[in-house]
Amino acid sequence: MPIDYPAALSLKTCGVPYSWTDREVMLYALGVGMGADPLNEEELKFVNEAFARSKPLKVMPTFASVCVWGARPGAIDLNRVMVVDGERDITFHKSMPVAANVTADARVRGIFDKGKEKGAIIQNEVVVRDGSGDKIATIVSSTFARGDGGFGGPSGGMPEPHQVPRRPPDRSLDISTRPDQALIYRLSGDRNPLHSDPEFACRAGFPRPILHGMCTYGLTCRAVLQTYADYDPSAFHRHRARFSAPVFPGEVVTVNLWKDDNSISFEACVRERRVTVVKNGLTLLH
Repeated sequence: MPIDYPAALSLKTCGVPYSWTDREVMLYALGVGMGADPLNEEELKFVNEAFARSKPLKVMPTFASVCVWGARPGAIDLNRVMVVDGERDITFHKSMPVAANVTADARVRGIFDKGKEKGAIIQNEVVVRDGSGDKIATIVSSTFARGDGGFGGPSGGMPEPHQVPRRPPDRSLDISTRPDQALIYRLSGDRNPLHSDPEFACRAGFPRPILHGMCTYGLTCRAVLQTYADYDPSAFHRHRARFSAPVFPGEVVTVNLWKDDNSISFEACVRERRVTVVKNGLTLLH
């Protein structure tokens, strides 16, 4: 069935409870590759709560992307085989806690019809609140439903993407992914078989399972943490990016970064295939 635009636009949920512990925090950090070097003390702070001396556990800012996994305003009838992540834009109102009981409010912010052959974009917003009702994070997600265009909705009105500088990057990092990285990352919530089942991936038009776009998003967070945030999660105010092509587990992702005051622009590519996988990236630091 085509998307019922008026009904979908009115979907929302409020005050849905969620919780997490240090286990989920560390599992997410492992899923985006933190701790790959077991002697890197800075990365171990995100994956290891054991200590011979005091080492408080740190939380990856982009853990916000999975901390209330499943929070959504309601169901929209889509061709799930053809659905992929499009964008993510997280604003951090305070640092992510190591453990918490929270609530989530979710709503549909917009649905955009790119045409019958081009698909649809569904934009949702999730606000995560602590026990006092204060905001921890606001998560804006865009889903690209490749098989659901032509339903008669508006085609324009989406926010303009951030434009990275045209000068050569100020820093460039190569981040390796593991062949089994998607199998680890999916344990943080996204069990879409596109990332684990070869037959399903083939039906979706890919030669093999692809890495979660949100895992690649986490890799870009790692790049900013390492280069311009001194591994301090509290330095992050906002982290946004658009996914332009898939990464296959085992590939090396190159993240290019540009610094302008407290704004860090970034893009990511897989040089071996000469493809850009993340575009229009922007981190705002405090």
